[in-house]
Amino acid sequence: MILAEIITIGDEILIGQVIDTNSAWMAEQLNLTGIRVNRITSISDTQEEIINALTEASQRADIVLMTGGLGPTNDDITKKTLAGYFNSTLVFNEETFENISRLFEKRGFRMNEANRLQACIPACCRPVTNPEGTAPGMWFEENGKIFISMPGVPFEMKAIMAGSVLPELKKRFNRDAIIHKTVLTQGVGESWIAEKIAGWEAQLPSFIKLAYLPQPGLVRLRLTATGSDIAVLKEQVDLEINKLLAIIPDIIFGYDAEKLEEIVGKLLVKSGKTLSIAESCTGGYISHLITSVPGSSAYFKGSVISYSNEIKLNELGVDSFLIDRYGAVSEEVVKAMADGIRYKYHTDYAIAVTGIAGPDGGTPEKPVGTVWIAVASEKNLITRVFQMGEHRMRNIHKSALSALNMLRKEMI
Repeated sequence: MILAEIITIGDEILIGQVIDTNSAWMAEQLNLTGIRVNRITSISDTQEEIINALTEASQRADIVLMTGGLGPTNDDITKKTLAGYFNSTLVFNEETFENISRLFEKRGFRMNEANRLQACIPACCRPVTNPEGTAPGMWFEENGKIFISMPGVPFEMKAIMAGSVLPELKKRFNRDAIIHKTVLTQGVGESWIAEKIAGWEAQLPSFIKLAYLPQPGLVRLRLTATGSDIAVLKEQVDLEINKLLAIIPDIIFGYDAEKLEEIVGKLLVKSGKTLSIAESCTGGYISHLITSVPGSSAYFKGSVISYSNEIKLNELGVDSFLIDRYGAVSEEVVKAMADGIRYKYHTDYAIAVTGIAGPDGGTPEKPVGTVWIAVASEKNLITRVFQMGEHRMRNIHKSALSALNMLRKEMI
């Protein structure tokens, strides 16, 4: 197995001013290439930290990729530090200078001395063309290890990786195939799933690993298979997923990068049905998810954010008696909301949600996180009550996913 490490350089990452998206993208691309990322490290813009990180990474990995610290200003010290680390000196590189000149000419800018100095690179490295910026990538090799330094600007790094680095690594190394397949579940926690599928997990072939990836409202089950024959790996992973489907069919809703709102949208399009939504505690978030899908106007008629009881009464036709008798957060009221919005907009399906998102407003009988959800159709009206927890935004997010999954199940 070929191992790689990623080093991101920049104080802006360490103080939380910039989110390190470079590492995630690079790791994904390397993995698809059959190169395993063993470690990701973020360090500050100091010579000592850069040298220490390089020394440690070279002891563990075959390939070390770095981003950051290659700009034209004085605080960008990576290039000088790399020259020292590899016992080299900075020299003017004509090829790099010509690339920088072309970029400035193309963009109509005037080059200054700082930009010209970006063409100075360590004599021992091979420059890697940066088609999107002035800072070149730099390819070093020492003691059988490869070191690649790239700019920290994401679109520049991606251009260098896709255009030069990944193709070269593919040619250079004999790599095992690595495939991932992610099973998406909704409605239960990872501990419940782990107990339910323990027998299936125990019999997985040694070349297939399972990872539990929980997030609010969802648990992703990622299968990773490694071997020499990608066709055999795909066949075996599909076989194991079919076994899994037989064990927990009710909670699996999709695979890989699919989203519930996209799956629901496809079901509505396929059936030629329409949807409306009445939202209280979710404040329009379900409608936002639905309308984030291109083409949702074909099936989504609209929604009412009935945050107050007044709107529940006047816009959805909820009987005031139900609110007085049972409270706004109740099965009786959520049923009336679902029926009200469906009749108001003349849709085939309707979702209604009412609850206590928090952090205040709970009672012993109805604590924070109590959420009632209803899905209505011409033939059916189903309801469920959930205890989501005490965190407001997680409650809103989990409620939306639960509502969409209830609709999905009703449609299938």
